[in-house]
Amino acid sequence: MVAVTTACAQNKIYDENINAMQQIDQAVAQAAQSGKYVLCQVGGNWCPWCLRFADFVQSDTAVNQAMHDNFIYIHINYSKNNKNPEAMKRLANPARFGFPVFVILNEKGEVIHIQNSAYLEEGNGYDEKKVVDFLLHWTPKAVKELK
Repeated sequence: MVAVTTACAQNKIYDENINAMQQIDQAVAQAAQSGKYVLCQVGGNWCPWCLRFADFVQSDTAVNQAMHDNFIYIHINYSKNNKNPEAMKRLANPARFGFPVFVILNEKGEVIHIQNSAYLEEGNGYDEKKVVDFLLHWTPKAVKELK
């Protein structure tokens, strides 16, 4: 797992310099056009669990498919150098749950769910079934069937 974390850290999953509000707006516009929701992974390059999850999404076929079929997946930086206070306010202050934390926005950009990542963990990584179940419970289709 150290090699994975090192590889992810070198890729700089989170960009401290990006305008998070613009990043969210662009993702919401893409979601509205594509019939998907936005999944914001809030965290930073300093967070090993954040890097593990990003790698898990790329390396696990079932998780990757569930994510990319249903969500515009973005990484919102929260770090000592840039806490993105405006974006955190827009995302209903998700940092209170620890990192990474996942915020799902509907096609209008409204927060519909905040997920504490601890419930998706297993040992030193993430559990495929828990992650896929989480993702599939918050797809546009699943949410709209509830209405």
